[in-house]
Amino acid sequence: MQYPLQGLKVLDFSRVLAGPFAGRMLNDLGADVVKVEPPEGDVTRYWGKVIADLPGYYHQQNAGKRNICVNLRSPGATDLIKSLVAKTDILIENYRPGVMTRLGIGYSELQAINPGLIMLSISGFGQDSPESSRPAYAPVIHAEAGLIHRTHAESEGLALEPHYQDLPLSVADTNASLHGLIAALSAVILRQSTGLGQHIDIAMLDATLATDDKLHYDLEHSGATAPMRNEIWSLPFGAVLISTDFRVLFKSLVEQGLLVDPTPDGASLTEKIATRRQAVQHLLQAQIHQDDFGRLMKTINVAWGLVRDPATMQTQATVAHRQSIVDVADRAGGTRPVTQSPYRFSAAKSGVRGPAPHKGEHNRQGLQEWLSLSDTQLMDLEKTEILIP
Repeated sequence: MQYPLQGLKVLDFSRVLAGPFAGRMLNDLGADVVKVEPPEGDVTRYWGKVIADLPGYYHQQNAGKRNICVNLRSPGATDLIKSLVAKTDILIENYRPGVMTRLGIGYSELQAINPGLIMLSISGFGQDSPESSRPAYAPVIHAEAGLIHRTHAESEGLALEPHYQDLPLSVADTNASLHGLIAALSAVILRQSTGLGQHIDIAMLDATLATDDKLHYDLEHSGATAPMRNEIWSLPFGAVLISTDFRVLFKSLVEQGLLVDPTPDGASLTEKIATRRQAVQHLLQAQIHQDDFGRLMKTINVAWGLVRDPATMQTQATVAHRQSIVDVADRAGGTRPVTQSPYRFSAAKSGVRGPAPHKGEHNRQGLQEWLSLSDTQLMDLEKTEILIP
């Protein structure tokens, strides 16, 4: 079996997460992804546990890629990049709009060299909006897209002092990367019939809104028509999320003969709710072990999830069975965990293909393979400080 994207060449100019994640997924699918890193390095080289000079955050988003370190401000650097672009299928960048053009490697310059080039540009607010120049990381988009406001609104009444707080993952970045990935691969298919590439403009704000399945409630002021929130219950064996609203849960327990409606005749709505919640709470607290609770939920056909500490994720049954987290060489004689590609094919390979690269690790190997440069040419690039070893 071969990788689906075997033979596809990708230059990854992106940093942090919106962009590197797309590059990582392309690499897992078999593309030859070369990260072009500036001398100062990707800021994620400061984040996470460091093993063999490779921090955890950087390692997870760049595992399996190759790396060349190029000083784009050195005279002659753009000539090197243009030579690489002539061999490139997809270029990924997430600089602020206009930066690539100022460096002399904007889409119009690169398209003239390679008409089939697919350039994926990811930015916070798009290439041509009134806010294009604004810097944007995921938390900025979480705020602007209404996610933080919604989280706050939904938490009211559930905590003594609800407050605004960012989400615990960078969903605006990964959504933009995944939508960019779909667009780039769509452009690869289109190129087969037209021979032409594309400049793809992905705004993190657009991608977040497109993936927000609850936005229509806000836009149409129809929150009252939404299902009740899933609730989290603290039980003897741990906290669990029960994925249905309380009314359905109570009705299902009664219909299956697992609970008798304790509501007295003539009770007010407030009394009815309180009495029924107390009865359900008593029944759930009687489930001492997780298996007991699981059987109860199976009887009433209600989905549930254990509120799990992510540090224990490798022990989760499905994660362990599907090897959703795998160990790769840590380049220090041991191994370290990294998330596996989620793409599973019946007759093709996919998956993380090795640890992350050091900065400039593949300066010589990568350029010899892509451009057939001689040792003398490579030495000249180093002497002029275009390539940073």
